[in-house]
Amino acid sequence: MLIRYGTDKKGRPVKKAVIYTKQEHKINIKLIDRDAIFVINRLKETGFEAYIVGGAVRDLILGRKPKDFDIVTDATPAKLKRIFKNSRIIGKRFRLVHIFFDDKIFETSTFRSLIDGSVGNSFGTIEEDVQRRDFTLNALYYNPLNEQIIDYVGGFNDIKKHIVRPIIELDKIFVDDPVRMIRAIKYSVTTKSKLPHSLKKKIKHSAILLSPVSPSRLTEELLKIFNTKNSREIVELALDLDLYIYLQPSATDMILNNRKFCDSYLKNLSALDDFVSKNPGCRLGEKLYFIIKDFVFSINDFSKVNLSSEQISDIYKTTWASCRNFILPMNPPRVELDFAVKRILEESGIKFNSRKKRDFKKNPKKSKAKKTDVKKES
Repeated sequence: MLIRYGTDKKGRPVKKAVIYTKQEHKINIKLIDRDAIFVINRLKETGFEAYIVGGAVRDLILGRKPKDFDIVTDATPAKLKRIFKNSRIIGKRFRLVHIFFDDKIFETSTFRSLIDGSVGNSFGTIEEDVQRRDFTLNALYYNPLNEQIIDYVGGFNDIKKHIVRPIIELDKIFVDDPVRMIRAIKYSVTTKSKLPHSLKKKIKHSAILLSPVSPSRLTEELLKIFNTKNSREIVELALDLDLYIYLQPSATDMILNNRKFCDSYLKNLSALDDFVSKNPGCRLGEKLYFIIKDFVFSINDFSKVNLSSEQISDIYKTTWASCRNFILPMNPPRVELDFAVKRILEESGIKFNSRKKRDFKKNPKKSKAKKTDVKKES
């Protein structure tokens, strides 16, 4: 184990970080995308610092192959754009650079300063940048060229001890960004780590801060949860900490007031986790199928027969609109919700002809959820 030193205001040496070598962290370099290594090497060649950071380092320590490799550097977005022609600057307030390699994107950020708190956009140093990160297990910097991890906050030991520990003060971390509460429970489940009592208490007390968060951000976090293969455990923890009411208010209301619905909803989340495990590239509509299935059955009566095609069309439109309201504030693409609704209705005995299928995709009208008679296939 090595030590990285800095200096205090009087110029005296001060321990800043611990450096873990390959023999200590035992990361398998073969799990790292070669293009990510290329980006870091290119930045090093042009005189900049660069590291793999965040969840990718956490997963590598746990022996998992990361889905994404985020990179951090002291190069500004403008300089990154000049170095990598296969890149573009994104974001207005918080500028990042996406570097493209075929179908892969490496999100690259510049070290952030603490001058504007934990959500500002001023550039700074690695020592400041680490204090901007949410939890210690996501605050490790890995250099794949010399295979060393730089740890300023004790994140390496927290990963080994399976504990989720915040970096930012509890009184500020969720005020600055309420979405960090969702991430905390997700990290806890996916890494099999414990949430300290003080953190759980703070999350429960701060849950209401999610109220003004934009639907787009909540949708992004929900879709990440549904992709984890651990959605049931995460949702159960979110329910326990009073978070799910802000992610899926309609579902939460039904869960809290209908034991049968609660058991079935959670059972379908287990089925979703199993499906995603076996079908990692599945479309969103296939995942939504598990989320809305119980609700569709709760608003329809599938025992009736002999309805006209016009009545079946109305059933589809009513069901679609009701499901759209049911999953708010989540806002998936219309075609994906169409897919899920049609699949459930078809499995329940409704047979759509190809022309009707096309018509239903155009503009299903919204209406209130109600009990509906549905024609069964003979």
